[in-house]
Amino acid sequence: MANKLVAVFLMCIVVATALNVHTAEAAIDEQFKACFNTCHSECKDGGLGTNFCEMRCDSDCSAKEVADLSLIVIRNLKKQVDKAI
Repeated sequence: MANKLVAVFLMCIVVATALNVHTAEAAIDEQFKACFNTCHSECKDGGLGTNFCEMRCDSDCSAKEVADLSLIVIRNLKKQVDKAI
């Protein structure tokens, strides 16, 4: 019986986190666009080529996006665990 309760509890945490991540993705998309546009403009103004700037800015902004999303997931998991305790 205890194993079933633990499994249900963990599934609730996973579902709640997935719902929170989905709502956070819209905000992160806007952050990515702003990051990419700023980075690309600065890179091109520095005299670097378009392809180089696109690759560089995509890589840099994607890394920031993953870091932000990971932080959001960790915070949401912590909130769910704190509520359960």
